Amino acid sequence: MRLIISFFFLLLIYSSGAAQTTGELTEQKYLELQDKIRFSINGNLDDGLNYVRQLQKSKNVKHLAFAYGAGSYLYQLKNNNSKSDEFYTESIEYWNKMPESKEKISLRAYLYNFRGLTEWKRKNYSKALTNYQEGIQLSSQINDVIQIVKFKSNIALVNEKVGNYRLSIKYLRQNNDFLDKNENLYEKDQFQNNKSNINNNLGNAYEGYYMKNRNRVDLLDSAEYFYKKAITYSQNFVDNTINAKLSLGNIYVFKEDFENAEKIYFDIAIYAKQNNNENYFQIANFNLGDLYFSQKKYDKALVFLKKVDSVKAKNNIIDNSYFKSNYIQAKIYSAKNEPELAYKHSKLYLDSYEKYEGNIRDEALEVNYKLGTADLSEEMVAVQEKYKYEVFWNKALKIFYVILVVGIVFFLVKNIRDKNKAHKKMNALIEEFKANLEKKEIGKEEIKVPQLEEIHFKKENANLSIDESKENKIVEKLLALEEKLEYLNPDFTLSYAAKKIKTNTTYLSYVVNKRFGKSFGEYSNELKINYVINQMITNHLYRKYSTQAIAESVGFKNAVSFAKSFRKRTGVSPAQFANNI
Repeated sequence: MRLIISFFFLLLIYSSGAAQTTGELTEQKYLELQDKIRFSINGNLDDGLNYVRQLQKSKNVKHLAFAYGAGSYLYQLKNNNSKSDEFYTESIEYWNKMPESKEKISLRAYLYNFRGLTEWKRKNYSKALTNYQEGIQLSSQINDVIQIVKFKSNIALVNEKVGNYRLSIKYLRQNNDFLDKNENLYEKDQFQNNKSNINNNLGNAYEGYYMKNRNRVDLLDSAEYFYKKAITYSQNFVDNTINAKLSLGNIYVFKEDFENAEKIYFDIAIYAKQNNNENYFQIANFNLGDLYFSQKKYDKALVFLKKVDSVKAKNNIIDNSYFKSNYIQAKIYSAKNEPELAYKHSKLYLDSYEKYEGNIRDEALEVNYKLGTADLSEEMVAVQEKYKYEVFWNKALKIFYVILVVGIVFFLVKNIRDKNKAHKKMNALIEEFKANLEKKEIGKEEIKVPQLEEIHFKKENANLSIDESKENKIVEKLLALEEKLEYLNPDFTLSYAAKKIKTNTTYLSYVVNKRFGKSFGEYSNELKINYVINQMITNHLYRKYSTQAIAESVGFKNAVSFAKSFRKRTGVSPAQFANNI
């Protein structure tokens, strides 16, 4: 009997040892590490990568796919692009080895989310949106409601980033209500984290909306309300707390509540100093410098702005705080009538901006709104030229500046003449789109079904006839797809749309031809081009994109076909249209 017991005891030890040597993790341990990794994203990134390494010891391809996918985003948060790409490639390779199952679909949605967040961090918003759209389709297949909410929140953030603030607010409020009604679906920390993020994002959306509507002071009240709620839910998430507090401080500045703003910025600067967090230390010191500058306390502002420069000198990293710091210092020295220093800092701003322009285009709008200027670079050029002239007056540069001004005037006159034709062609089109934008209200758009007398019916499929009520139903469903921006999908073909609205391609082609007076391909291309025109008119950032990037963002296979369709619609190329708005 003892021998039998000993045998089973040894067998148990051997089995345990074998499981450990093969690197297998229990499902419970896998889920625990998943949660730890997720929470580390809003906390300690190094802890998160440590949990990833623990998961990488597993031989289970599911565990490895998630580990490398999460690691990809964590490395991106540490600004390690190459490592991020390497990890994401690995995650997809492991995912491909999984057998077909609901679990595989769910994991792919998670990987789309990680990649979307990575592209967001890189400021590739169109690519981020594509990943979110792919992910939400997969999550809908398996009815993963929690993951769908995450994707909708991320899509709302994309809308916010490109200036669609009211649409962003609408989506975020819907998700916020859903969370409140379904708290039981979440773990406590998970619920708190989601509420923290959504309230912080709502604050951002209202703040951005205010930047475009400075007369709407009530928007600041809404932003303040949601930032305070975000802080309440962020007690266990340090990064969330600091981000919400920084944003709340900005709201206090807008409201000229300088005392509360100053207190928040000092608290964050002290925290950052104690925890050796140079990123938050730099941001807090810039905000303090900006705060004192707005109060015309120039000497006090310079103390904190120089700390921003010292962090840059130590790490040799040029970020937005450094750009904005030099901008404000140039303004201060200009006001203090110290031309050499004004010239020095305007030159630092301009030189750095030229070198890193691609990395800060998206932030330029935020800086412009915050400081109330139309073009920071133009203002810095003016400061630089003014003081360069004064500093080197005795070095006979007066003639140089006269020639420079004449050259600029000549260039501007020539440029205006060259663009005059393009302006005339586009003027009517731009005014039409602007008028339409002013009429639209979120949630109140009326879906209009085109009537027979409004459209010239082509002769294609003329022999086919279907019931008018059925036609109307197909058109309504088609317009619903338009509302969801389905036409931005590269796969938005006649068969794709027919499948979506549950009809056949023959009927759909017939109805589009009859009601819209064009083929389905012409109809699809027109929607895409109209979307691009809207974005170019309303979003400064969108105009900076390359033709290829814009083409991809609206689902064109290549830039050539997109440019051809765009020119057919507007009479000019995308670049000419963007430059002449």
